[in-house]
Amino acid sequence: MSKQTLSVITSGAFAAALKLLAPKYEQKTGHTIQLSFGSSMGTAVDSIPTRLSQGEVFDVLVLAGPALDNFIKDGVIATGTKVDLAGSRMAAAVRTGDQVPDLSTLDGFKKTLLNTPRIAYSASASGTYLSEEVFPNIGVAEQMAKTAKKIFGERVGTILMRHETDLGFQQYSELLPIAGIDIIRELPPEIQKTFYFTAGIGAKTTKRTFAEEFITFLASQEAASTIQETGLDAVVSPLPWK
Repeated sequence: MSKQTLSVITSGAFAAALKLLAPKYEQKTGHTIQLSFGSSMGTAVDSIPTRLSQGEVFDVLVLAGPALDNFIKDGVIATGTKVDLAGSRMAAAVRTGDQVPDLSTLDGFKKTLLNTPRIAYSASASGTYLSEEVFPNIGVAEQMAKTAKKIFGERVGTILMRHETDLGFQQYSELLPIAGIDIIRELPPEIQKTFYFTAGIGAKTTKRTFAEEFITFLASQEAASTIQETGLDAVVSPLPWK
């Protein structure tokens, strides 16, 4: 079998896992994985929608479930190729040395939001959930419109370390690599939600078989321990082409 180069792009929380898994797959198969990274929404130059609109073609895309579903509807990702790879839970963070708020109860969570002058949340599935569901449901949407900022194109932890915010929200796996922050994982059960990261095959790929083989590897028990190491909950999913 000839050696192939697969173009793979991912957003957000699965990036760290892919950086570790791609070399393992390359060593195992002799194929080359060409990795790219970008946000799953927005109009930034390196965002996935912008790159696709400019004609870039990717063999495999790994995105938050809702974003991947939208790309399937738009015909960017082939139907019948969606595979869940990992679950990701939201967390909060403050700079190390700052007071760590108790966010474990809904009352404490709400009071902290109202008493924090600068809040940041990611422009990802968890950030959309916060701004469109959680904030309105607990009655803080009006205040958050003034004090909370959606972050595009970089991790919320880096915003914290630049002292541009005092409290940040993002998936745990994306906060985990940032030095100098304290991560708060215990959020109110009423608002905690698992977001699934999923893989799909680009509709314009000419390497469908190889794309299937790579996703099969990502969804395997062999890859699960590496996914767990990056702060995600591995999902060993059934495959639509099996």
